Amino acid sequence: MGQQEKVATSLAGAVSEGISASLAPVDAELARRYPGDPGTRQPVHTVYVPGDLFAADTIRSWGDQALAALDEHAPDAASLAAVLGLSDELAAPVYDRVRAKLEREPVEDLRIDFEDGYGGRGDAEEDAHAARAARLISEAYVRGTAAPYMGIRMKCMEAAVRDRGIRTLDIFLTGLVESGGLPGGLVLTLPKVTYTEQVTAMVRLLEEFEKARGLDAGRIGFEIQIETSQSILAADGTAAVARMIDAADGRATGLHYGTFDYSACLGVSAAYQAGDHPAADHAKAVMQVAAAGTGVRVSDGSTNVLPVGTTEKVHDAWRLHYGLTRRALARAYYQGWDMHPGHLPTRYAAVFAFYREGFEQAAARLSAYAGHTGGDVMDEPATAKALSGYLLRGIDCGALDTAEVARLTGLTRDDLNGFASPRRGDLTATAK
Repeated sequence: MGQQEKVATSLAGAVSEGISASLAPVDAELARRYPGDPGTRQPVHTVYVPGDLFAADTIRSWGDQALAALDEHAPDAASLAAVLGLSDELAAPVYDRVRAKLEREPVEDLRIDFEDGYGGRGDAEEDAHAARAARLISEAYVRGTAAPYMGIRMKCMEAAVRDRGIRTLDIFLTGLVESGGLPGGLVLTLPKVTYTEQVTAMVRLLEEFEKARGLDAGRIGFEIQIETSQSILAADGTAAVARMIDAADGRATGLHYGTFDYSACLGVSAAYQAGDHPAADHAKAVMQVAAAGTGVRVSDGSTNVLPVGTTEKVHDAWRLHYGLTRRALARAYYQGWDMHPGHLPTRYAAVFAFYREGFEQAAARLSAYAGHTGGDVMDEPATAKALSGYLLRGIDCGALDTAEVARLTGLTRDDLNGFASPRRGDLTATAK
């Protein structure tokens, strides 16, 4: 034992107490504005289906169509690997998991669309479709055939369609309540948000519905769809999207990038409207920074190039979709839109390859950090948080198995939750 050091201080205890008292409002504000990730599962995609086309078998139909596309255009692991450039080590595990996913859970998040994908209809027709959407979703949850997350995209808060959007949302939510209650996986999307006041109006609308139906205050959240330049940069030069998150008063669950409306708003030619355009990168980077730490997730948009036609055309579309998805994942956009059943194979192939190719290294680094054994990388708590989050997302979507993660890390899911976020440790695991 070495010589015990003498410890001396110069400041009175009142100094520390005074500083703490002065910063108490800041502490409270930090806790309110930046609560951290909610610790729940984030779907890897959102599938949009027009309100008039959604049916009881839509989810299963999408899975079957995706499997049929694989059977026709990539009937085995080697053929899909050749199209997408997968390594030999990844080819079979990714292909097998893609097929299993399409059979078990082809859609993770489904939005029944009453906006652009639906268009303008007569009031009676939209009323009926909104009521049917509520009934079918309620029945799906009862039967166990629902996607983990389901909901609607209403019309926006602009004057021309505001009343129609509010009525559709009212019919839909009322139908759910009267059919047994709001499902846990309910998600609502508010599109074409331009001004913060439109977010405030949505909050008021949901508050009034909760009061009318005797629901807990704050029960209903919603996604904000970023489709206009004004939602990124306000007239005064500030980031409007940051103010929108604050205006949502804790109800915002996600920021979804609208590829084509946003690109068109900036005058980008149709041929160049894509998720990897510099305008898209800028918008999503602002969204990401504004949402960081708030518990609001960011989602990428979609591609409108559909994998249909000849095998050559399907392969071209698959390569494009796979590349855009991998690019988004590398930039920490863990969710995106899928517009066609043919996008599902490459959505899951990209996601599964992303998590499986980095799995062993991430597991080894987290294991070394947890065991204080060192290694060739000096990781810190923030990196441990990222590593555990990576593994948890891989488990949630089906890219990784809980058992194989535990075998390589020596950690349970609760352990991973604890590293990823203090809030995760208090939640029930959602992975199947």
